Amino acid sequence: MRVRFGEWAVRDDDACDAAALILSELVTNAVVHTASRRIICELCADTERLRIAVRDEGCGTRTPRPVHRGADEEHGRGLLLVDAVSSAWGVHDAGPGIGRTVWAELRRTPKGAPEFA
Repeated sequence: MRVRFGEWAVRDDDACDAAALILSELVTNAVVHTASRRIICELCADTERLRIAVRDEGCGTRTPRPVHRGADEEHGRGLLLVDAVSSAWGVHDAGPGIGRTVWAELRRTPKGAPEFA
């Protein structure tokens, strides 16, 4: 991911760390909460934003959402972290077939580095 961001002129270590955290949380959620055999990760950039998206094959009626957990609980804060470091995030059906895509974005400043929410 850092190599790709370097190609896109994103040289800010904080931005790379935030993108790595987002990707890690979204992939972890897809693995833990779906029965997917395949998970697809997508990184995109334009002049205004960096976008991280994870598509899974999971199905069901529960839409991923942040949940506030007790201080002694070990799991369940991933989307709270994604919400805290991204400028926007969301969920949509993956299109034809089954599954959904969970995505998050980091806004880019005029210099090209992402800014945080």
